[in-house]
Amino acid sequence: MSSVNVAIVGANGYSGEELCALLCRHSGVRIAGVSSRTHAGKPVADVLPRLAGVPAASGLEFIDSKVDALLATGAEFFFLALPHGLATEFALPLVNAGRRVIDLSADFRLRDASVYEEFYGEPHPAAEALGEAVYGLPELHREEIRKARLVASAGCYPTSILLPLVPLLRAGLIEPDSIAVSSASGVSGAGRKADISLLYAECNESMRAYGLPKHRHLSEIEQELSLAAGLGVAITFVPHLAPMTRGIHTTTFTRLAPGVEPEQIAQTLAAAYEGEPFVRYRESLPDTKHMTGTNFCDIACRYDARGRRLILLSAEDNLVKGAAGQAVQNFNLMAGFDETAALF
Repeated sequence: MSSVNVAIVGANGYSGEELCALLCRHSGVRIAGVSSRTHAGKPVADVLPRLAGVPAASGLEFIDSKVDALLATGAEFFFLALPHGLATEFALPLVNAGRRVIDLSADFRLRDASVYEEFYGEPHPAAEALGEAVYGLPELHREEIRKARLVASAGCYPTSILLPLVPLLRAGLIEPDSIAVSSASGVSGAGRKADISLLYAECNESMRAYGLPKHRHLSEIEQELSLAAGLGVAITFVPHLAPMTRGIHTTTFTRLAPGVEPEQIAQTLAAAYEGEPFVRYRESLPDTKHMTGTNFCDIACRYDARGRRLILLSAEDNLVKGAAGQAVQNFNLMAGFDETAALF
C-alpha cells in the first residue's frame, strides 16, 4: 500500500506529541503537515525535541491552524489533537471537503445534543454532525469505524471503564444499577497548560479527587454502557489525580446478576477479548507501570464473597490507549492498514 498523507492539528500538546511520535514510525504514513497556532513557523523538532533526528519529522515546520492551510497540505486524514470545544471549528469543514477526521477531543463523542449541553454547559456548536460521528473505541465499534468519515476517538477514563464492563452488561451478568467506579489518572491527562493545581509541588506526594459528581466523561461512559445493557445505565464515577506523569488505573465495583456464578465473569472477559490485539485479560492485577508507552489495556477481576461484590480492575497509558494510540488504531481501521501498525 502506498503512503497515506496525514496531518495533525494541534500537535504541541501531550497527546499531539505522542501522536507525532507514533505516526513517525508508521511505515504507511507520510506526515504532510502539523499545525499549532502558538508555534506556526517553528521547526517541529525545536518544539518537540523528542522528534529531533527522526527521519519522518525532518524538515517539518508547524503551520498555522487554519482550514485552508490544512487542506493545502494534501492530507487525506486529519487528526484533531485539540482541547475540548475547538475540534468543531475544523471537523466539519474538513469532512465537507472530502477528508476523513479522527478527533481526539470529546466534541463528537455523544449522540444526543441535549446530553452534551447537560454535561458541558452549552449547546453543541455542530449538533448536526453528532449523528454521523462514530464513537472511536475499536473493540466496540470496529466495523462502523472502518467506514466512518468522522471518528470521535474514545476518552482515557471511558476506555478503562468500558472495556471491562461492556461484555458483562451485554451478557446480562451484572446488575446495571450497582456500578461504582474509582479511577486515578496521571497529571498528563489534564493537558499541557499553565495551571497552579497541576504544578509539580501541588501534585507530587499528593492524591485528590476532582470533577464530582458529574465529570464530563461520565456522559460518554453512560452512553456506551446503556447501549451495551439495552437500557439506561447511571453509575457513580470518582476520578482522582495521581502523583504520576502518565497512566490510568480503574477499579469498578458492581454486583452479580441473580444466578450468576463468579467464575462466569473471568470466562466471559477472556472470551470477549480473545484475539483482540490490545486488550489483555490477566490473572495478575494490572499495573500502570507496565502500560507506559503501550497501546494495551490490561483487565482483571476478583470476587469479594464477604461483601458479595465483583471487583473489576484495568490499567492503561492515558496518552496511548487513552489518546494517541487509540487514534492511530482507529486510523489504521479507516485507512485499511493492519490494526496494529505503529503500535507494537
